[in-house]
Amino acid sequence: MAGSDTTVDAVAPPDTVKILIAGGFGVGKTTMVGSVSEIAPLRTEEPLTTAGLGIDDLDGIEQKRATTVALDFGRITISQELVLYLFGTPGQQRFWFMWNDLSIGALGAVVLVDVRRPESSFAAIDFFERREIPFVVGVNGFHGEHPYPAEEIRDSLALPEHVRVLLCDARERESCRDVLIALIDQLIADARKVS
Repeated sequence: MAGSDTTVDAVAPPDTVKILIAGGFGVGKTTMVGSVSEIAPLRTEEPLTTAGLGIDDLDGIEQKRATTVALDFGRITISQELVLYLFGTPGQQRFWFMWNDLSIGALGAVVLVDVRRPESSFAAIDFFERREIPFVVGVNGFHGEHPYPAEEIRDSLALPEHVRVLLCDARERESCRDVLIALIDQLIADARKVS
């Protein structure tokens, strides 16, 4: 129309970042994605069956009744400029082949650790170290308990100094958000070193 101002303020879409939430069987990946996601998370949980007897190690997590068989998906908006897409990996060893596909395009990861069973997260740490995908470690305090300080956990997992170790509770949104922000801070610092 002549004489009318048709200028529309363009708003740039936010940057999106793919983040993996990984770790061993039963460490709280599905819980973390669900507690922090601003959308109803996609879950691919199925009941544990007798087919997993002798394969799935339920020591310390005997009450577990379901498991992720593909992935979990959630989203969290950090700011108007940044949205995180969260992909929770399956924890059972027989589903680890999916990690390669899930890691395509991921800028970073959170490796969840259960201090009752720290050995269940060694494979996830190794996965990201070998692929040089930056990660932070979130130590999930089951029942709100954190019996070991972060530095002691770092030493027991033989993590390098640059890998942040954070105590968290996968059930609490703010706690999970803080772990994700620590990862984003690390990714930004790494990008500045390269520039």
